[in-house]
Amino acid sequence: MKNMRLIGAVLVVVLIFGSFSVFTVNEREKAIMFRLGEIVKADFDPGLHFKLPLVNNVRKFDARVLTVDSPPEEYLTSEKKNVIVDSFVKWRISDPAAYYRAMSGDERRAASRITQIIKDGLRAEIGKRTIQDAVSGERSQIMDNLTVNANKQMASFGIEVVDVRIKRIDLPRDVSSSVFRRMEAERARVAKDFRSRGAEEAERIRADAERQREIIQAEAYRDAEQIRGEGDAVAARIYAEAYDKDREFYAFYRSLNAYRDSFKNKTDMLVLEPDSKFFKYFNDPGKE
Repeated sequence: MKNMRLIGAVLVVVLIFGSFSVFTVNEREKAIMFRLGEIVKADFDPGLHFKLPLVNNVRKFDARVLTVDSPPEEYLTSEKKNVIVDSFVKWRISDPAAYYRAMSGDERRAASRITQIIKDGLRAEIGKRTIQDAVSGERSQIMDNLTVNANKQMASFGIEVVDVRIKRIDLPRDVSSSVFRRMEAERARVAKDFRSRGAEEAERIRADAERQREIIQAEAYRDAEQIRGEGDAVAARIYAEAYDKDREFYAFYRSLNAYRDSFKNKTDMLVLEPDSKFFKYFNDPGKE
């Protein structure tokens, strides 16, 4: 019985010793092994690892990309105008040993250090630019510069700054109204300029259209008169040829046309002498 108890006690001790002799590191973690407070190893791959109980201890850190979302801050532009910048930073631990030595493994301390570096960088970048450049023209360049400069400063701390993003750039409330009024006046001036240009162009188009209309009408009248003249010449020629073939019949035909045109209506009345040549063919067709 005593042997069984002894074996059981030994097994318990072995299990306890074994549980303190192994540790796991997953893919979302970075680990550092210490030996009596001194860093022994910091480049553990994900998986199962061993250590000496009571001699070695292990500390783990989050290896994922972390976010520092700072509250909006006011910065001064080159025009001596205040702007409110809201930004955030993506960062991760690149060297666990350097990170531990610099920050004692405190994530809040690292976030505070990153925030201060980004604030200093924003102050320098915004201070070199106008409001327009900061808001739209060079916004991407500001973020790229912040990322590069922050990485240079944080590399010795075992931290990699993955990205710096500016969420928005606003003007203080008292400045916004005056800026908006200036923008509105500028847009109104531009709109007025466009309208005046449009009116000028419309007037030019109308004048050109009127000129072309006059030219077309004049050319059409000229062509019509020319065609009419040519038609009259052809008609005169045909009449002359017809007259030469049978002058008496031609005279009779012309008289019939004259009678028809003169007596279109029953109310038509002519006051002529009976021996007038107009009634030549009514009296005696064979006499003049």
